[in-house]
Amino acid sequence: MTSDTATLIPLSAVEPDMTEAVLDRAFGPDRHARTAYRMRMGMEWLDALSFAILDADELLVGTIQCYPISLTDREGRPVPLVMVGPVAVLPERQGDGFGQGLMAAMLDAKARLAQDGSPSFAQVLIGDPEYYGRWGFTAASTGGWRCPGPYEPERLLARGAALSTMPAEGMLGPWEG
Repeated sequence: MTSDTATLIPLSAVEPDMTEAVLDRAFGPDRHARTAYRMRMGMEWLDALSFAILDADELLVGTIQCYPISLTDREGRPVPLVMVGPVAVLPERQGDGFGQGLMAAMLDAKARLAQDGSPSFAQVLIGDPEYYGRWGFTAASTGGWRCPGPYEPERLLARGAALSTMPAEGMLGPWEG
Protein backbone atom coordinates (compact mmCIF):
# COMPACT_ATOMS: atom_id res chain seq x y z
CA MET A 1 0.00 0.00 0.00
CA THR A 2 1.53 3.31 -1.03
CA SER A 3 -0.07 6.71 -0.86
CA ASP A 4 1.09 10.30 -0.84
CA THR A 5 1.78 10.11 2.88
CA ALA A 6 2.60 6.50 3.79
CA THR A 7 4.13 3.29 2.52
CA LEU A 8 3.30 -0.10 3.96
CA ILE A 9 6.08 -2.70 3.90
CA PRO A 10 6.55 -6.20 5.35
CA LEU A 11 7.94 -6.03 8.87
CA SER A 12 10.65 -8.45 7.75
CA ALA A 13 12.05 -5.63 5.58
CA VAL A 14 12.83 -3.54 8.68
CA GLU A 15 15.99 -3.88 10.74
CA PRO A 16 15.03 -5.44 14.10
CA ASP A 17 16.72 -2.66 16.10
CA MET A 18 14.56 -0.08 14.30
CA THR A 19 11.42 -2.02 15.21
CA GLU A 20 12.59 -2.25 18.82
CA ALA A 21 13.19 1.51 18.90
CA VAL A 22 9.61 2.20 17.75
CA LEU A 23 8.25 -0.24 20.35
CA ASP A 24 10.34 1.38 23.11
CA ARG A 25 9.13 4.84 22.13
CA ALA A 26 5.49 3.74 21.93
CA PHE A 27 5.32 1.56 25.06
CA GLY A 28 8.42 2.35 27.13
CA PRO A 29 11.53 0.31 27.82
CA ASP A 30 9.71 -1.74 30.50
CA ARG A 31 7.26 -3.12 27.92
CA HIS A 32 8.71 -6.66 28.15
CA ALA A 33 7.15 -7.04 31.63
CA ARG A 34 3.62 -6.61 30.24
CA THR A 35 1.16 -9.48 30.22
CA ALA A 36 0.90 -9.42 26.40
CA TYR A 37 4.60 -10.30 26.20
CA ARG A 38 4.04 -13.27 28.50
CA MET A 39 1.20 -14.49 26.29
CA ARG A 40 3.47 -14.73 23.25
CA MET A 41 6.76 -15.56 25.00
CA GLY A 42 9.12 -17.49 22.76
CA MET A 43 6.95 -17.12 19.65
CA GLU A 44 8.11 -15.57 16.39
CA TRP A 45 5.80 -13.05 14.76
CA LEU A 46 3.77 -14.18 11.76
CA ASP A 47 5.41 -12.71 8.69
CA ALA A 48 2.23 -12.69 6.57
CA LEU A 49 0.35 -10.57 9.15
CA SER A 50 3.12 -8.26 10.41
CA PHE A 51 3.84 -4.90 8.79
CA ALA A 52 5.65 -1.60 9.14
CA ILE A 53 4.59 1.80 7.92
CA LEU A 54 6.84 4.60 6.65
CA ASP A 55 5.79 8.22 6.41
CA ALA A 56 6.34 10.45 3.35
CA ASP A 57 9.95 11.01 4.44
CA GLU A 58 10.48 7.22 4.63
CA LEU A 59 10.77 7.35 8.42
CA LEU A 60 9.56 4.25 10.26
CA VAL A 61 6.57 5.52 12.23
CA GLY A 62 4.74 2.32 13.17
CA THR A 63 4.61 -1.46 13.22
CA ILE A 64 2.11 -4.23 13.78
CA GLN A 65 3.06 -7.74 14.81
CA CYS A 66 0.86 -10.81 15.09
CA TYR A 67 1.80 -13.98 16.95
CA PRO A 68 0.58 -17.57 17.19
CA ILE A 69 -0.80 -18.20 20.67
CA SER A 70 -3.32 -20.59 22.16
CA LEU A 71 -6.21 -20.77 24.58
CA THR A 72 -5.69 -23.90 26.65
CA ASP A 73 -8.98 -25.28 27.94
CA ARG A 74 -9.60 -26.97 31.30
CA GLU A 75 -8.62 -30.38 29.86
CA GLY A 76 -5.27 -29.03 28.68
CA ARG A 77 -6.19 -28.87 24.99
CA PRO A 78 -4.68 -25.88 23.16
CA VAL A 79 -6.86 -24.05 20.67
CA PRO A 80 -4.93 -21.81 18.23
CA LEU A 81 -5.43 -18.05 18.10
CA VAL A 82 -3.65 -15.12 16.52
CA MET A 83 -2.55 -12.43 18.94
CA VAL A 84 -2.67 -8.99 17.38
CA GLY A 85 -0.07 -6.65 18.73
CA PRO A 86 1.83 -4.84 19.55
CA VAL A 87 0.42 -2.14 17.32
CA ALA A 88 2.97 0.63 17.83
CA VAL A 89 3.10 4.17 16.46
CA LEU A 90 5.65 6.80 17.46
CA PRO A 91 4.04 9.01 20.12
CA GLU A 92 4.37 12.20 18.07
CA ARG A 93 2.62 10.51 15.11
CA GLN A 94 -0.27 8.94 17.02
CA GLY A 95 -3.58 10.26 15.76
CA ASP A 96 -2.29 10.55 12.17
CA GLY A 97 -4.02 7.34 11.03
CA PHE A 98 -0.96 5.10 10.93
CA GLY A 99 -2.39 2.65 13.48
CA GLN A 100 -5.60 2.38 11.50
CA GLY A 101 -3.60 1.75 8.34
CA LEU A 102 -1.62 -1.02 10.02
CA MET A 103 -4.79 -2.67 11.34
CA ALA A 104 -6.46 -2.47 7.93
CA ALA A 105 -3.41 -3.99 6.24
CA MET A 106 -3.26 -6.86 8.72
CA LEU A 107 -6.98 -7.60 8.38
CA ASP A 108 -6.75 -7.46 4.57
CA ALA A 109 -3.82 -9.89 4.66
CA LYS A 110 -5.76 -12.19 6.98
CA ALA A 111 -8.75 -12.14 4.62
CA ARG A 112 -6.52 -12.97 1.62
CA LEU A 113 -4.99 -15.89 3.52
CA ALA A 114 -8.47 -17.21 4.36
CA GLN A 115 -9.50 -16.95 0.69
CA ASP A 116 -6.40 -18.97 -0.22
CA GLY A 117 -7.50 -21.74 2.15
CA SER A 118 -5.42 -20.95 5.24
CA PRO A 119 -7.15 -21.64 8.56
CA SER A 120 -9.03 -18.65 9.90
CA PHE A 121 -8.16 -18.44 13.59
CA ALA A 122 -9.86 -16.05 15.98
CA GLN A 123 -7.81 -13.02 16.91
CA VAL A 124 -7.18 -11.66 20.39
CA LEU A 125 -5.50 -8.57 21.81
CA ILE A 126 -5.24 -6.51 24.95
CA GLY A 127 -6.28 -2.98 24.09
CA ASP A 128 -8.74 -0.13 24.13
CA PRO A 129 -12.28 -1.43 23.42
CA GLU A 130 -13.32 1.86 21.80
CA TYR A 131 -10.40 1.90 19.40
CA TYR A 132 -10.36 -1.78 18.46
CA GLY A 133 -14.14 -2.13 18.47
CA ARG A 134 -14.26 -0.51 15.02
CA TRP A 135 -12.75 -3.76 13.68
CA GLY A 136 -15.13 -6.01 15.59
CA PHE A 137 -12.95 -6.71 18.62
CA THR A 138 -15.04 -7.17 21.76
CA ALA A 139 -14.79 -8.66 25.24
CA ALA A 140 -18.09 -10.55 24.77
CA SER A 141 -16.39 -13.97 24.43
CA THR A 142 -13.38 -13.49 26.69
CA GLY A 143 -14.93 -13.33 30.17
CA GLY A 144 -13.76 -16.83 31.10
CA TRP A 145 -10.32 -16.48 29.53
CA ARG A 146 -7.29 -15.80 31.70
CA CYS A 147 -3.90 -14.29 31.02
CA PRO A 148 -0.47 -15.10 32.52
CA GLY A 149 -0.26 -11.81 34.38
CA PRO A 150 -2.31 -8.79 35.34
CA TYR A 151 -4.84 -7.41 32.88
CA GLU A 152 -8.13 -5.54 32.81
CA PRO A 153 -10.83 -8.01 31.65
CA GLU A 154 -12.67 -5.34 29.65
CA ARG A 155 -9.48 -4.83 27.59
CA LEU A 156 -9.10 -8.52 26.64
CA LEU A 157 -10.73 -8.41 23.21
CA ALA A 158 -11.32 -10.97 20.46
CA ARG A 159 -12.88 -11.20 17.01
CA GLY A 160 -13.52 -13.76 14.31
CA ALA A 161 -15.98 -16.41 13.25
CA ALA A 162 -13.90 -19.05 15.03
CA LEU A 163 -14.94 -17.55 18.39
CA SER A 164 -18.16 -19.54 18.21
CA THR A 165 -16.15 -22.76 18.63
CA MET A 166 -13.70 -21.47 21.23
CA PRO A 167 -13.76 -22.74 24.83
CA ALA A 168 -15.62 -20.42 27.20
CA GLU A 169 -12.80 -20.78 29.74
CA GLY A 170 -9.07 -21.23 29.47
CA MET A 171 -5.59 -19.77 29.80
CA LEU A 172 -3.95 -17.74 27.05
CA GLY A 173 -0.29 -18.36 26.32
CA PRO A 174 2.28 -19.24 23.68
CA TRP A 175 1.16 -21.72 21.01
CA GLU A 176 1.85 -25.24 22.17
CA GLY A 177 0.47 -27.17 19.21
